[in-house]
Amino acid sequence: MSPDASPDPYDDPVRFGQRVQIYRNRRGMTREQLAGLLGHHESWVKKVESGKLKVPRLPELFRIAEALRVRHLNDLVGEIGGEPEIGLFTGPGHARLPAVRAAIDAFPFTADREAPSTAYLRAALDAAWAARHQSPNHREVLGDLLPGLIRDAQLAVRQADTGAERRTAQALLSEVYSLTQFFVAYQPDAALLWRVAERGMVAAQESEDLHAIGIAAWLSAQAHRDSGPGHFDAADAVTTEALRLLEPGLEEAPLKVRAIVGALTFEAGYTAARRMESGTAWGWWDRADRIAQRLPADYFHPVTSFGRAVMGAHGVTVAVELRNGSESSRQADRAEAGAIRSRPRRARHRIEQARAYYLDGQYVTALATLEQAHEAAPETVRYNGYARRIVLEEAEARSPERRQRASRLALDIGMLAA
Repeated sequence: MSPDASPDPYDDPVRFGQRVQIYRNRRGMTREQLAGLLGHHESWVKKVESGKLKVPRLPELFRIAEALRVRHLNDLVGEIGGEPEIGLFTGPGHARLPAVRAAIDAFPFTADREAPSTAYLRAALDAAWAARHQSPNHREVLGDLLPGLIRDAQLAVRQADTGAERRTAQALLSEVYSLTQFFVAYQPDAALLWRVAERGMVAAQESEDLHAIGIAAWLSAQAHRDSGPGHFDAADAVTTEALRLLEPGLEEAPLKVRAIVGALTFEAGYTAARRMESGTAWGWWDRADRIAQRLPADYFHPVTSFGRAVMGAHGVTVAVELRNGSESSRQADRAEAGAIRSRPRRARHRIEQARAYYLDGQYVTALATLEQAHEAAPETVRYNGYARRIVLEEAEARSPERRQRASRLALDIGMLAA
C-alpha cells in the first residue's frame, strides 16, 4: 500500500478495554461508578481498560454490557470469527415492524376518504389498549392494529374543522403514538422509537390535554433513561416539568390524571435508583405509593398500569436497580404478581423478580420465576434483555440441572433454533 494511502481502520482494531472506556465515557460514567455497578474496585476497571486484564468470561461480559447499556455484545468484544451479532437489550425485529414504520413515516398531503369520528377513534384505542393488556404476545396484536390507527388519527387531525376538534384529535393521535411506543420499544430501530416519542409529545402539547401530556412525558422519561446515565438528567427534566404542570389541583383532578402523576412520581424514583441514590429513590417510591393508596383499590391505569397493585412490582425494581440482593429478594417475596391485570406487565414484574433472586444468589428460583414470566407473556420475555442475559449465564452454570433448565427456556423464547 502506498504510504500516502488512507490506512485501513481494521488493520489496528479497537481493543476490548478501549471499547469499555469509550462506552463508559459515552454514558457519562466514572470508573468508580462502573466498578460499583459491577461489584469491583475502581482499579479493576482501570486494568480492564488499559488491557492489563484479559477479556472476562461470558457472565462478566454480560454484566459489563448491562451496566454500559450496550445493546450488542459484539460492540464490546468486536467481531469474533465472523459470527453474527449477539443482541442483548434489543429484541428481534417483529414481522409487522416494516408496516408500522411505513405508517409512521407516511405523511399523505391529500385524503381520499373521510376521517373516522373522534368517538370511533376513542373506542378503537380503548379496545387496542385492552387487547394489549390481555394478550400474551402484545406486539402481534398491536402490529395488526397500529398501521390503521396511525393513519386514522393523522387523518382526524388534518380534517378537524374547529380548534376544539383539532385539540381532541391531537390528544388521540398522541395516545396512538404512545401505544406505538410499546410496540417499537426494544426492537432494532432506535431512531424510530425516538420519532414516535417526539411526535407523541408534540401532539400532546398541541392538544393541551393534561392526561395526554402526562402519558407522553412518562414515555419520554423512560426513553431518555434507557439511553444511559448520560441522559438521566434529561429524564429527570421531563419528569419534573410534567409534575409541575400536573400536580396543582391534583385532589380535584380526574382519576386518570392522578394515576399518571403517580406513574411519573415513580419514574423519578426509578431514575434515582439507576443513579444509585437509595434514599432519593425510596423517597419517590413512598410518594408514588401515597398517591396509589388514594386511588380505588381495583383501579388500573390503561396505559401505565399504575395503581395499588403495581407498587409492589415497583418496589422490586427499585431494589434491583440499587443492586441490593437481600432487599431485592425481600421485595420480590412480598410483591403479588397475580394482582397485576396486564399480562405483559405481569410478565415484566416476574422478570424483575427473577433479577432480584439472581442478584441474591437464588439461581434456581430466578429460573423458575422466568418460567412464570414466560407463561404469562412469552413475547415480553423474548424482548427483555435482562431475561435473556440470565438465561445465557445459566446456560453455562456448573449445575447440569440449571444448564438444562436454562437451555429449555432459551428454546422457548426463541433464542436458539429448536
